[in-house]
Amino acid sequence: MIVTWPRLLTPTHLSQIMRNQKNPLTALQIFKEAKYKFPNYGHNGPVYATIIGILGNAGRICEMKEVIDWMKEDSCECKDSVFVNAIKTYARAGLLDEAVSLFKSIPQFNCVNRTESFNTLLQILVNESKLIATHRLFLESSYGWEVKSRICSLNLLMDALCQRGCSVLALQVFLEMNYQGCYPNKESYRILMKGLCEDRRLNEATHLLYSMFWRISQKGSGEDVVVYRTLLYTLCDNRQVEKAVEILGKILRKGLKAPKRCFHHLDLGQCSTGEDIEGTKRLINEALIRGGIPSLVSYSAMAIDLYNEGKISEANKVLIQMQETGFRPTNLIYESKLAALCRGGNVDAAVKVIEEEMEGNCVPNVRAYNIVLKGLCNERKSVLAVEYLKKMAKKLGCNADKETYSILIDGLCCESRYLEASEVLQEMLIKSYWPCVDTYNILIRGLCSVGRQYEAILWLEEMISQGMKPELSVWNLLVASECSNLTDIEVCSQTFN
Repeated sequence: MIVTWPRLLTPTHLSQIMRNQKNPLTALQIFKEAKYKFPNYGHNGPVYATIIGILGNAGRICEMKEVIDWMKEDSCECKDSVFVNAIKTYARAGLLDEAVSLFKSIPQFNCVNRTESFNTLLQILVNESKLIATHRLFLESSYGWEVKSRICSLNLLMDALCQRGCSVLALQVFLEMNYQGCYPNKESYRILMKGLCEDRRLNEATHLLYSMFWRISQKGSGEDVVVYRTLLYTLCDNRQVEKAVEILGKILRKGLKAPKRCFHHLDLGQCSTGEDIEGTKRLINEALIRGGIPSLVSYSAMAIDLYNEGKISEANKVLIQMQETGFRPTNLIYESKLAALCRGGNVDAAVKVIEEEMEGNCVPNVRAYNIVLKGLCNERKSVLAVEYLKKMAKKLGCNADKETYSILIDGLCCESRYLEASEVLQEMLIKSYWPCVDTYNILIRGLCSVGRQYEAILWLEEMISQGMKPELSVWNLLVASECSNLTDIEVCSQTFN
């Protein structure tokens, strides 16, 4: 290991040196040596955050845990984001008990705010369906001054309950917010409205909407149309069209604060027949968009929500109305549209969107390209996806990131195109993006399966140089591919075991 040390070391310089190392163990060694080479130097929070992030991303759990202990001993001021990264690392490794233990030990560190790590851990426990542990953690940790706001955590609890058909309990949580010193936000109403409507609790959902008028819709925000639409659609699905029309009128007057002149452009009489439910829904959409004061926020909220629900044709109409009114669709809208098309297996249409439709409205970013690349690879069109890597390089401000390369390598390997995957991986390393251990394992196994042992060994060496340990099956496969008969294979396999 050759490191060019400066005459005067600063934490920022040390962080940069460590990030430039492809082997996380080398970065750790540099971290250790810094104090010995520069007696007056001391690690600070950002330096600890850098090395903890490097070790966590590489899956070096033991080394990461050791550095966290050093940070506690140093008592240097650190940000909550350090613990967020460590908690996510433990979760990826299936070590939830370690994640909980680390969070509970944060008071022993010089960290004055743990709101983000608290919400992160709650989200992980909810995703793992550990509701009892989630409830216990909330009761134990949500009342300290270190957790600045509880609204996000309460929203997480409501969402978890609604997903399990317990919207009545979620409603109780919502009603308790005032006693918790919290104020419901738009996300609170969106989560609860969706849960109540899915459970067909329309009376409670209607009362919730009316409370929304005087609590968060007093200025007529265009974002609220998503919450309103949820209830109106559910009423239509339950053949309560007249009630939906009645509530729609109140929404336009009290929720969206629509000027009286806007009502003259709306024909709600067609809705009251109730014969064509889908037609009624389209009229409701038009009323919500045109009934209020047209804005980029209202169009965006409606279009994104419809795309997320897979209602592509309805969302496209909102997009057309948006452009006719003089608003340009944003990248967020197009990303939702691309994701909806790819989920529906219409990747060719997604390609057309990014090549033609987005031109003149906004410049496709790396997130949009990654969505399309993922869709192409899922359709076993990874060779075409690789062509887009070259197109991205020609786009200003649209450089491929680690996710881009990972998507392409996984897609090529799924189609047994291991040599092409090797080329993409080579470019990935040139750009200083380090793949995970699973990427190496899959590629090496694939190269062995097509008789490319030489390339497999080269990647094995590269893998080891980055401080990664191949799976035992990879070693066995490499040995087996070099042996000439079954007897040799068995002997070699036993030796490595």
